[in-house]
Amino acid sequence: MQIFVRGTAKLLAFDVEKDDTIQDVYEYIAQESGYAINDILLSLHGTPLNYEQTIEEFDLVPGTIIDVNVKLLGGKTHGRINHAGKVKNQTPKVPQTEKPKKKTGRARRREQYAQRFTSKVGSPEGFRRGPNSNYRLPASS
Repeated sequence: MQIFVRGTAKLLAFDVEKDDTIQDVYEYIAQESGYAINDILLSLHGTPLNYEQTIEEFDLVPGTIIDVNVKLLGGKTHGRINHAGKVKNQTPKVPQTEKPKKKTGRARRREQYAQRFTSKVGSPEGFRRGPNSNYRLPASS
């Protein structure tokens, strides 16, 4: 009797007898796909298949399709309910640094005056140039 095994990439045909076990199907799939037998999961209509069961126990008819899934390593830890707050608790505490106070009132106005008027460089054309300008006054001879 011929059954089909549906994987992620292709549909495989497999000839089985009534007295064959599911272990034989696992070995065939492992040989065809290159995965280890322990990494493969077989299910029939959502029910996982055990190694010891035989084809006859499932009352399979010719043309039955068995689904194949491959186990994945790892997993997502952040975002699950049972791991809530884990990232926050793992973050190291950084001591708070004191920031310099902003100048206010008379001191701030004095600083503004110094920036705007006293540090300006005059040019021969009459345009004011800022302190970061590359313009240099010509050397007097």
